[in-house]
Amino acid sequence: MTFQLPIALWALLLVPLAMAAYLLAERRRGAHTARFASGHLMPNLLPRTPGWRRHAPPALYLLALSGLLLSLARPTVPLRVPREAATVVLVMDTSVSMGATDVLPNRLAAANSAGRRFLQAVPAPVRVAMISFSNAAELVAAPTTNRVLVQQALDTMRAGGGTAMGDALALAVAVARTSLAPAGGAQPTVAPTATRPIAGTTGITGTATTPPPAAILLLSDGANTAGQLQPLDAAAQAQQLGIPVYTVALGTTAGVIENPDGSGGPLSVPPDEATLRRVASLTGGQFFSAPSAADLQAVYARLGSNVDYIEEPQEVTSAVAGVAALLLVAGSALSVAWFNRFP
Repeated sequence: MTFQLPIALWALLLVPLAMAAYLLAERRRGAHTARFASGHLMPNLLPRTPGWRRHAPPALYLLALSGLLLSLARPTVPLRVPREAATVVLVMDTSVSMGATDVLPNRLAAANSAGRRFLQAVPAPVRVAMISFSNAAELVAAPTTNRVLVQQALDTMRAGGGTAMGDALALAVAVARTSLAPAGGAQPTVAPTATRPIAGTTGITGTATTPPPAAILLLSDGANTAGQLQPLDAAAQAQQLGIPVYTVALGTTAGVIENPDGSGGPLSVPPDEATLRRVASLTGGQFFSAPSAADLQAVYARLGSNVDYIEEPQEVTSAVAGVAALLLVAGSALSVAWFNRFP
């Protein structure tokens, strides 16, 4: 137990002073009684003495005083509180090929629409982070339950640049890894587990033990053309931590864009479905080519609810004062019941 106002603990010196005053009063009362009756006549005058009951109410009053004075110091204790540990990292491709109009109105708008549907469907306690990537990957929304912040990040997406899919996946794994860490800060070691279908779902993969506390949803349309890391290398990192990566291929083989360098005719930009399938398969996730609302529900359906506990200092002033008040009431009640007096 710690105290926010430790200087107030000096007030506890009043407790031994109050106890000394009570003992002094008891001694004087005994001396006063002895003046009017000899010792051998006392049993005849007072056949029944209160014994220990006489001291019970004052003892409760002293305990109540101790509690009230202790509450002045505003005590705090470390308490274990639950924390929802499920996290989804949304990884959005914003490369130049996302401007292709083979998916109306264009691929980027389709990705934004899919992200909106996901945010509307994911349970409120689940934290969502967002990463956007083109020539480089950037964390635009840290893990949060505030859907407005993630939605605002979605609305800022603009198409342009290359496709650093591998770097984006590695950053997503790092974000998810942080959410996996317990309160003490040690990084967890999560072994991949065998999978089985979850009852009542179609095409959704779940674990045979407990749901994973983190997952990655990757929406992309093209092959890796930028960055330092290949997608499968980043997927191997996710596999080691037991983090499933769900992949969504945006666009069709008919997708074209204007050549960025202005030379030649339109540039074909088919989605790299083969890589996206391998990433999903390697990590225990699932690949989608045309996501519906039900498909996006597969991402968080596997998560379930994963709650851990962290220690947080909690002020217990009201609790201590409440106990002191109960002791005061109890002492008064006993005084009235046994001696017909208050206090």
